[in-house]
Amino acid sequence: MTDTENALVGNHLVDKVRRRRILEANASPLPTETRVITVSNQKGGVGKTTTTVNLASALARRGANVLVIDLDPQGNASTALGVAHRPENTSIYEVLLGDQTMHEALQQSTDHENLFCVPSTINLAGAEIELVSLVAREQRLRTALESFLQESEREFHYVFIDCPPSLGLLTVNAFVAAREVLIPIQCEYYALEGLSQLLGNIQLIQKHLNPALRVSTILLTMYDARTNLAHEVAAEVREHFPSETLAAVIPRSVRVSEAPSYGQTVHAYDPASIGALAYLEAAAEIALREHTTNTNEGA
Repeated sequence: MTDTENALVGNHLVDKVRRRRILEANASPLPTETRVITVSNQKGGVGKTTTTVNLASALARRGANVLVIDLDPQGNASTALGVAHRPENTSIYEVLLGDQTMHEALQQSTDHENLFCVPSTINLAGAEIELVSLVAREQRLRTALESFLQESEREFHYVFIDCPPSLGLLTVNAFVAAREVLIPIQCEYYALEGLSQLLGNIQLIQKHLNPALRVSTILLTMYDARTNLAHEVAAEVREHFPSETLAAVIPRSVRVSEAPSYGQTVHAYDPASIGALAYLEAAAEIALREHTTNTNEGA
């Protein structure tokens, strides 16, 4: 390696140590009531499920009790959290149909003792059709979740809902059950493609089904600081959504990409990686921003 390359590596390591020390020195405040957050983007390949499981894992590691509801028939969130989701396992599918309670479907993640999951199975693929004829079909998830949170002996600070990349009854259920929407946006070409449609759909949900719903957080993912494109996309997103966009960004990372294939979050797969650090920073910011907002509102 040249002297210049050695200097760059050294600066990178120093920066990582500095950022970790800041995280360790500042505890994340816990919310006074459960925050229910749907992670959504109708554009595929933006890191939606990756963001869901790694933020949930990061918040669990920072002291919160976290529940992930896997509402995507592919079950990738369930895989990453190390929970069983074979067709014979009780899952969110049975909960939505009213055949089982959420407590009966709950599993503890192998990722962390504070992290739990209600898994998805392949059975969920047919749920869109089965839900059509059911009473209060858009409210099924909210009703089940509210009952679970009221009856649970464990206090959950965060609930993350990972929904499919399409607007059907499953995604509508996720929007109705949540109070917040978190939108991951990749720092690549056509980053904002489909975003106006997503925001329009959220407005419809607000108008007709869930007036409390709001877009609280936008997270920039797949960020490559070496490219002008990443900087341009980040600047454009921050210009349009200055208060919602987190300062923390998730870099393009091999470790983040590899972790799901091992059935792990990046925090379990490589806790020293830059991707794990970035998700911890994003989680800390999410916790702090909401705490600051609530404090200001109560002043």
